Amino acid sequence: MARNHIAVIDFGAQYSQLIVRRVREVGFFSKLYQPSELAEAGEPAAVILSGGPRSVSEVDAPDIDIDLLRKLNVPVLGICYGMQLLSKRLGGFVAPGHTREYGPARLLPSQPGPLFEGLSPESQIWMSHSDTVKMPPPGATVIGTNQEGVPVALQFAPDWFGIQFHPEVSHSHEGMKILTNFLKLVPAAEPFRMENFKEELITMIRERTHGREVVCGVSGGVDSTVLAVLLKEAGVPHRAIFVDTGLMRKNEAEDVQAQFRQLGVNIQTVHATSRFLGALAGETDPEKKRTIIGNLFIDVFWEAAAKVDMLAQGTLYPDVIESATSGSNITSKIKTHHNRVDRIMDLAKEGRVLEPLAELFKDEVRALGRTMGIPDEILNRHPFPGPGLAVRCPGEVTEDKLSIIREADAIWMNMLKSTGLYNTVWQACATLIPVKTVGVKGDERSYEFAISLRAVTSEDAMTADWAKLPWDFLGQVSNAILNGVKGINRVLYDISTKPPASIEWE
Repeated sequence: MARNHIAVIDFGAQYSQLIVRRVREVGFFSKLYQPSELAEAGEPAAVILSGGPRSVSEVDAPDIDIDLLRKLNVPVLGICYGMQLLSKRLGGFVAPGHTREYGPARLLPSQPGPLFEGLSPESQIWMSHSDTVKMPPPGATVIGTNQEGVPVALQFAPDWFGIQFHPEVSHSHEGMKILTNFLKLVPAAEPFRMENFKEELITMIRERTHGREVVCGVSGGVDSTVLAVLLKEAGVPHRAIFVDTGLMRKNEAEDVQAQFRQLGVNIQTVHATSRFLGALAGETDPEKKRTIIGNLFIDVFWEAAAKVDMLAQGTLYPDVIESATSGSNITSKIKTHHNRVDRIMDLAKEGRVLEPLAELFKDEVRALGRTMGIPDEILNRHPFPGPGLAVRCPGEVTEDKLSIIREADAIWMNMLKSTGLYNTVWQACATLIPVKTVGVKGDERSYEFAISLRAVTSEDAMTADWAKLPWDFLGQVSNAILNGVKGINRVLYDISTKPPASIEWE
């Protein structure tokens, strides 16, 4: 997309993607680039250099084209590794510190200036580095120190800065104010408005498709729903296919079809329960179950799609970043996303894959959906895993077990919604524990399964904390499940954080 955006150069920091998010929260569009891709950023309105795990003193340390950076003539902010790299390339001296500094420290602004305007005389910051700027470059000014008097902020030029801490994390208490102050120095940046972005997406879709039919898969989730409605608004020929795997929640197939009728999108439903349960019969290994489901889903979808002129996917920006690899190994590939499998990548090489949402985060996709009139009830739906209830059924997946999970899940979801708690958590689920326990029902001994309830709070699902829901409410849910679901005589509440636990059980 052509715009005066903020280019974030990724040197491998765990927080690089978060910098992009924070810049967008301030109101400007931002994208992540590898150091070798600076030229591909075009004419950005500003450049932010991220932190990174390497030392600038290493022979093969990630570098930046400092001459090109100068030619851009835009404000620059170096964070951690970015500050050290700027210091070194501009003629300063950087050396390893006595110890690696990680965790909270205090910021004491020591010079008046635009970056720290309106900041407190002292505030908490978050450090993560091993190198230290022993001697600033010629002409640089120390504008901030830590509680021990060590320089942690430099001004290299009127609009070039370096900071030895992470303003993008919540542990830096005034970090957002610092980023906002920096972006005030960027008059060329155009504010990011979702309504304008939607029109750009529609124009792009029409130009890319040239009247060809577009096929997309829908699940009823936020991403695929927004994608399908966007294709409809663009007015291009399209087909939406919903594969009922039999691993869905209670009445989900019917609900999905009703949802798309409400939105005016025609969908083709493929009923494939027997194929999926047959393929999963006897399998207990979690990864093998995921592989079976993923491969079979593609087979079923491809059979239903028949001839595919163009394939549209609801791939989001985090999916693109997680699936990417860097030739210099600065950024590691986290996982192969299901939208990045070989069969789809072959189509992409032919220019036949359309990913209109690939520059957006989840919250931005929801905002895009609101501009198209999609109800909040749909947009605020919790994430649901691609393999469905199979990842909430440890051990072999059977129809009997799925039936128990569906009934417990329906009670759990309905009670969260009826009490207004649904929108206070990121995700909630009910998982069958494949161990039977002794209980008492109607004065008789019972020997049945246990259900584990889970609800978590999170910003992006990379980390999560268990939701502190009212105990009285949890007691009511437990009673409802024990009285209403056959095959269950024990209800547990999962109080594990991520990490070390994952949100789903498999």
